[in-house]
Amino acid sequence: MKILLTNDDGIRAPGITHLYEALVDTEGRFGGPMLGPTTEVVTIAPLTVQSATSHGVTFHQPLMTSEVQVNPRMGGTAVDGRPADCVKLAVSNLWPERFGKDSRPDVIISGMNAGANCGINVIYSGTVAAAIEGAFLGIPAIAVSLQLGKGRARFDVAAARARKVLEMVLARGLPDPHECLSINIPVTETGGPMPPVRVCPMNTHGLEDSYEKRQNPLGEPYYWATGSGLGFRSCDPGTDVDLLLKGNITVTPLMYDLTRREHLSRWTERLGG
Repeated sequence: MKILLTNDDGIRAPGITHLYEALVDTEGRFGGPMLGPTTEVVTIAPLTVQSATSHGVTFHQPLMTSEVQVNPRMGGTAVDGRPADCVKLAVSNLWPERFGKDSRPDVIISGMNAGANCGINVIYSGTVAAAIEGAFLGIPAIAVSLQLGKGRARFDVAAARARKVLEMVLARGLPDPHECLSINIPVTETGGPMPPVRVCPMNTHGLEDSYEKRQNPLGEPYYWATGSGLGFRSCDPGTDVDLLLKGNITVTPLMYDLTRREHLSRWTERLGG
């Protein structure tokens, strides 16, 4: 199995390096069955931080690439673009150049993001956008995100937990070609037992946006976002936000088709087309 690993925090971020270590482990350090001795993880990720860039892509400037050695074990291709750029470029050019014409990743894993991507945040997330781009192109894709707390995040522990969930997801084979799953790991600042895994829908209530008005040295006003990213106007029971805040690992199937099908007939009747 060949895995394309990407993210939106940049190729040198701790989330992606720890997740890489968990994915390539063959010594049982992360517990559970192995992904397989023939598993190959290829890292193609943004050169710089691209958080909250959503599904933006680059058209009017070149996509520069460079080979980087992040640590003694993990190297990869850094793309000076956005997360969706990384997946599009990987599938169309970089993967075939490396593995041969018409070759594709077996699965795309995006993350591990520093910060939860639950509720409406999936719309803004570059991590989720990379996974959805892969699913759109017909490759099963999984986004992995870690909820941050007030202390130091244990990316190593969170990566081990993500590995176990990924083992569960892949135990009966790869997801369907156009499937996208979003996994959120609750706050991980210590070790401890594996949290429960819950499959659930996303919370669809808006964020409680807040901005602080400030002045620059010239006396001109500007606004600085001060929201936590997890403050929602409401939270429905059983949704990803509700279950994540209660300490569960959440798994949410996502789709890229934004058509509101139940309204098609009403608008067809009104517009006559």
